[in-house]
Amino acid sequence: MANNESVKLPKNKLLEKLRAGKVAVGTCAYSFSPDIVQLAGYCGLDFCRIDNEHAWRQDSALENMVRAARSSGIAAMSRVDRDNPYLVRKALEVGSQAVLIPQIQNAREAQDVVDAAKFPPLGKRGFGNLNQSGFYGIIDGKEWIEWSNSEIMVGVMIETEKALGELDGIMSIKGLDFVLIGAADLSISLGLPKPMQEDPKIQNAIRQIIEHARKHGKYVMLGIGNPWIANAKRYIDMGINMIEVGHDFTILRDIWTDVVKQLGN
Repeated sequence: MANNESVKLPKNKLLEKLRAGKVAVGTCAYSFSPDIVQLAGYCGLDFCRIDNEHAWRQDSALENMVRAARSSGIAAMSRVDRDNPYLVRKALEVGSQAVLIPQIQNAREAQDVVDAAKFPPLGKRGFGNLNQSGFYGIIDGKEWIEWSNSEIMVGVMIETEKALGELDGIMSIKGLDFVLIGAADLSISLGLPKPMQEDPKIQNAIRQIIEHARKHGKYVMLGIGNPWIANAKRYIDMGINMIEVGHDFTILRDIWTDVVKQLGN
């Protein structure tokens, strides 16, 4: 129990929604703006993927974005670089409700992610609760460990030809909750000249990933572009559980570019 009864560990609303068989809808933030995350939550989105792979800033920005997520009821999902278990732990200690690792190639690498994210006996994460996730030690340590092992979501990215050949092994890892299909890198890995999500090779790969995920009880996430609703419905019908609607940069870029074009500037 918490030393202060008014302090309670939050339920992961994203995980609750998925467990109820519903589709989760979110977005991605590259700008490291807490206001963007907070707005996404107030708009009713289920999750915001905070990018720490291609937009990495090792400062207080992530922690402040997670605070914004908590205040608006949206799940903060942090993507961090692979091969560094300390980044996984740090992302979780600041309060992320989901962690995502890119460029996973096989079951061993997926297991390493779970080991970094889960406390024993489910993983190998080191204990330290003097942080935002652990309410700075106000929450009893045992309660926080149990909450962390049950409420925190762990995901990896499938985005290479090699990973496609290792799907059964990756999906079989206990403690892995979801996969994000990295259609851009997957396009390049499969020999396409640039990201081409609508190419038959990528569409076939998406179906293959969904099939293996269903077999092993994992959720599948995919990013989509405009037209948002039509694309979302199409991929939901294919079996996608988590829809990521653009990024803050791409949404603004497309709107501003279109306005300039329409006004003839």
